[in-house]
Amino acid sequence: MKRTSRPSAARSGHGVEPARLLSLIDAIAGRRVVVIGDLIADEFIYGEIARVSREAPVLILNYDSTEVVPGGAGNAAHNVASLGGAARIVGLTGRDETGRRLLATLKRRRVDVKDVLRPPTYGTPTKTRILAGGIHSAKQQVVRIDRASRFVFDDTIRKTFTAHVLRAVRAADALIVSDYGCGLVTPALVAEARKVFRLKSMAPVVVDTRYDLLRYHGMTACTPNESEVEHALGVRIGDDVKALERAGRKLLRSTHASAVLITRGSRGMALFQPDQSTVHIPIVGSDQIADVTGAGDTVIAALTLALSAGATFEEAAHLANHAGGLVVMKRGTATVSASELRYAISGGAIGRAAEASAG
Repeated sequence: MKRTSRPSAARSGHGVEPARLLSLIDAIAGRRVVVIGDLIADEFIYGEIARVSREAPVLILNYDSTEVVPGGAGNAAHNVASLGGAARIVGLTGRDETGRRLLATLKRRRVDVKDVLRPPTYGTPTKTRILAGGIHSAKQQVVRIDRASRFVFDDTIRKTFTAHVLRAVRAADALIVSDYGCGLVTPALVAEARKVFRLKSMAPVVVDTRYDLLRYHGMTACTPNESEVEHALGVRIGDDVKALERAGRKLLRSTHASAVLITRGSRGMALFQPDQSTVHIPIVGSDQIADVTGAGDTVIAALTLALSAGATFEEAAHLANHAGGLVVMKRGTATVSASELRYAISGGAIGRAAEASAG
């Protein structure tokens, strides 16, 4: 396909029939998706506000409970499984308690973890969020503590990881790359994995990368959020539709991707393809967002599953938009199930679907 650098006329994305989206939900069941990337533990510590400390102007919380859920690549894999796909993850965790709890959670949620490596001195990257509230009020995040791993990946680890990736993708229908900047996933590794997929015309490679967007080339699609695009290109988008158009077209040229889907929070999504009009997809459901934690993982999971089942980019983007609309109505690192998605698309309000799941 000939690529163009010229901005195309934009159009609003309302053209996918609900019946088609519902058929895609059925079609994605059992699709085999390999997720490679950085496994992160999302730890949530809950407490009730007791009083303000005399030592400093800070809250004192009475501890209630702790929850550890998959973040990063683990959350993408969890979303694939929740939507009905067969998820297999390749990554690293530590042999620490957090790593053990993370693997146990992934297994319980039907994610294949046999390709997760556990180096003896590796510390599981953890994002700890402390949430506080009253007895009858919703818990609000008051502080986040990030504990990154300072592990140095030697040649042995890299070669072993690469071998696991290439073995896993041979039996896969799609590949999700979840690069949170830990240094193990590289554009060179993804290029090797893409070679395995060349004999599989329907096998998409979809990339989500926090910092290295312009270094990945030739993927099926990438799903950056607007702030990641601004950081990668050194631009400011905001409400400027022309700036968004220039940025999306530049990403297409720079990455040689078949599609770029930029997620824009309350502004919805913008889908860019070479030689086609930009499709602007408004958010679905309420704009009263509860929590955006991990929403990008839900979007990439739904998009990739739909593409692997034969959806067009626009159809896949609409399905991902519905899934994202559901997950941001939930608190914490959450997922969307196929039944929730089906209910929302078939006429149930997004908010009611999320509330029914939470209940």
